[in-house]
Amino acid sequence: MRRWLGGCVMGVGLLLATPVNAATSSTFQVSATITAGCLVVGGVTSYGVLNYGTQSALSIGILSTSLGGTTVTFQCTPGVSLSMSLDGGQNAASGTRYLKRSGGTQVLAYQLYQDAGYSQSLGIGQSAVVSYSDPTAIKLPVYGRTQLTGTLPAGTYTDVVQVTVTW
Repeated sequence: MRRWLGGCVMGVGLLLATPVNAATSSTFQVSATITAGCLVVGGVTSYGVLNYGTQSALSIGILSTSLGGTTVTFQCTPGVSLSMSLDGGQNAASGTRYLKRSGGTQVLAYQLYQDAGYSQSLGIGQSAVVSYSDPTAIKLPVYGRTQLTGTLPAGTYTDVVQVTVTW
């Protein structure tokens, strides 16, 4: 009986060890989806500075400047449509942006534009397309203009404008 039981166990072991029509190859699918988008390079705490410089309180005339300082650069997938909108700032009134004197109530009106020729204004909340030729180095095109009246008290006049960039 022992021999018979030993032979059965050995026979079952051979049956289990021998593959029966086992597949030795198969396939699997590999895929990736690439979405268009943009990357903000340089942090997002500030998009830069629009600085009219230091002027005499008696100066009269138009001052112009562009967004400068440490500006944020965007990198986008080629062909991505990028746009921006700017709010009225902290001192806007009746659809006009104002610089306000620190520690005072005096204001100085200013306008923002999206071109160096000052012909395409950036109205409050208005969306503007950001054109670019190099998708790896996109800077926001913001230009400012103000009219000095010669009657403002000396001081530092400031405003903070929020920029929203979408793609």
